[in-house]
Amino acid sequence: MEQPVSPDQKSSQKSSMGLIGATGVGVGAIVGGGVLALAGVAFKTTGPSAMLAFLLNGLLAVVTAFSYAEMSAAFPESGGTYIFSKKILSVPAAFMVGWVAWFASIIAGVLYALGFASYAVPAVAKALSFAPSLQAMVPTSKEGITLLAVTAIAVYSVALIRKSTGGGQWATWGKVVVFGVIILSGIWVLKGHSTTNLSDNLSPFFENGAVGLFQAMGYTFIALQGFDIIAAVAGEVKSPEKNIPRAMFLSLGIALAIYLPLLFVISAVGVGKGQNIAGLSLENPDTVVAVAVQNYMGPFGYWLVMIAAILAMLSALQANLLAASRVAMTMARDRALPRVLGRTNKIRGTPVSAIILTAAMGAAVIFIFGNVAAAGAAASLIFLVLFALTQWTSILARLRVGAESLPFRTPWFPGLQIVGSFACIALAVYQGIQVPLAGLIVMIWLGAGGILYLFIFARRAHIVDASAAARDPQLFLLRGRSPLVLVPIANPDNADVMVQVANALTPPKIGRVLLLSIVTSPENWHSGNPPRQLMDSQAVIKSALTASFASGLAPEALTTIAPQPWPEIIRVAGIHRCESLMLGLSDIDRPDALKSLENLMSQVDSHVIVLRAPDGWNFSSVKKVLVPFGGRGQHDQLRARLLGSLYRHGIRQIHFLQVLPQNSSAKAIFKAKKWLAEMAKDELAADVQIEVICSDNGAERIIERAADADLLILGLQRFARNQKLFGETVLQIARQTDCGLILINNKG
Repeated sequence: MEQPVSPDQKSSQKSSMGLIGATGVGVGAIVGGGVLALAGVAFKTTGPSAMLAFLLNGLLAVVTAFSYAEMSAAFPESGGTYIFSKKILSVPAAFMVGWVAWFASIIAGVLYALGFASYAVPAVAKALSFAPSLQAMVPTSKEGITLLAVTAIAVYSVALIRKSTGGGQWATWGKVVVFGVIILSGIWVLKGHSTTNLSDNLSPFFENGAVGLFQAMGYTFIALQGFDIIAAVAGEVKSPEKNIPRAMFLSLGIALAIYLPLLFVISAVGVGKGQNIAGLSLENPDTVVAVAVQNYMGPFGYWLVMIAAILAMLSALQANLLAASRVAMTMARDRALPRVLGRTNKIRGTPVSAIILTAAMGAAVIFIFGNVAAAGAAASLIFLVLFALTQWTSILARLRVGAESLPFRTPWFPGLQIVGSFACIALAVYQGIQVPLAGLIVMIWLGAGGILYLFIFARRAHIVDASAAARDPQLFLLRGRSPLVLVPIANPDNADVMVQVANALTPPKIGRVLLLSIVTSPENWHSGNPPRQLMDSQAVIKSALTASFASGLAPEALTTIAPQPWPEIIRVAGIHRCESLMLGLSDIDRPDALKSLENLMSQVDSHVIVLRAPDGWNFSSVKKVLVPFGGRGQHDQLRARLLGSLYRHGIRQIHFLQVLPQNSSAKAIFKAKKWLAEMAKDELAADVQIEVICSDNGAERIIERAADADLLILGLQRFARNQKLFGETVLQIARQTDCGLILINNKG
């Protein structure tokens, strides 16, 4: 059985990996799979200088890893690049980054599944050479390799469903030992080669000049990808501020310590007389490493490489499936993907649906790609784009929060990030030009994601984000936002409570509250005598500020002069680009006041919050809040922000209420309760009281429940200009309730 997990529960996922476990995730993703799958492509393209291509890619990966380490230590939540973007960028931008990150890990998994099949099929066929009848049964065709690759994805997906890390890390450390034996044997053989022989084997060092070198870098950059997967599972790492950076650099160090000597020895001693590594790669593009090692170690060396290849491909496949499923899970919990993908198994804690969908997409991509080189090119391009984005995101984060608050800091800020990001972008552009198919795949995926987001995910994702930002005001700081709440004050008697509520809705130390007093200019304005309205305005502002300071609040104040107050409020709200506008409602029975209020709501581009505070009502005394739901209104995002702010102030008794028609069926009631429960998770991410009642007089039922509440929140639907917002139901509820009342109206 699976259970839904709210956004607030993200950090509750069990931390099960220490430094060795986290390093194992990185090593499992990086070491072996990429170099064995793509060494042939690199050698064909640039010859022995492939080792230089891997070195340059390694340096670029190390530079990028600094930004990943800094961001992961600061935000140790599963999701990797998506989490960074969600914290620093806008919701749509974070979705697109997460969408690409999810696909990138899927493509990487496809690369390693195909690589595994490419090595496993000939290995099995050769192992059965003693039995021709059995050997003939090995599916060596393209279809057979595809089937084996899909089978590998299925098997490891089941393993990830059963255990969060997919089982032990024997394959990861086993392949490291095997690679060590291969390298040491090559060095031993190298001792018997003359300098002249060595020079001949490494010539020409640059098979196709600088162009070939850069092309090889583009093809093989994916071979250094994997340290970022540690960030994708950061929520499962113990002491993340220390272990994540260490694990990233350790895994990259281990990878480079294996890659560079391996590429050197197979280029130097793995080719026959009169042959070079580029020619050998043309003949054996997928298994060149195995063939080269066989040339200096014999059949034993061939089988060592086959064993290392199979272990490396499988561990990298597992790591990328793990990362992809965690990105999908995190996005789903933010409602940027279907809700079901965010659910975890109640016993094992694994995201079953996210793993299954990730595996299904990987299998589908295998049938589309069909070859290792195409998958490697597309994966490299996608990860280059992601790495560039992460480095720019880390610059923004450092500028907004300051270096002193970060547990790990990138040196030489921001020069290292700028150099690294431009290098990634340049290599990505070059790769897109050299391999148009890779660029086309990325554009198609981005286009599909944009369409899905706009038409399916955007609304709910913004609602969840509004609630999260209200509960965690640090998000406003990270995104460089300072929301302004405009509060026109006309009555000194309710100034205190207006400021209290406005400050409750404002992110502390980040947002601002602006008190506005409007002096209505009289006809004899130029007579030389200060008008009485000016003196009254100063008294109102003084009273509001005095009450605010007494409560520990420090709003700003503004006095303006205008012929009419309502148009002036609209003008000031527009000039100051106010995110929210809070108004007081003292007399619900004045048609002219309601008309002016409706006209204002239809013209401002701010959220509008109308407060009706009865005599003696105080925001600090609010314990229970009633929130009636009439359907999917356009004020959901503002309500989520308001509820999140109330929750941040310690108000926990939230009552969601929906009134259905008297003759509603049991099925309709069940669906309404389920929908309210989903709204509670999206808008508050906390336990709330949910009630669905049947009545043909919804207003009366709401009034009855409001008698037991301290605050009632109602949404107003915003229509075109000159259309009524205050319907009879809202007016009836407002007239017959004695608790505090907040009417909300989302931006137009």
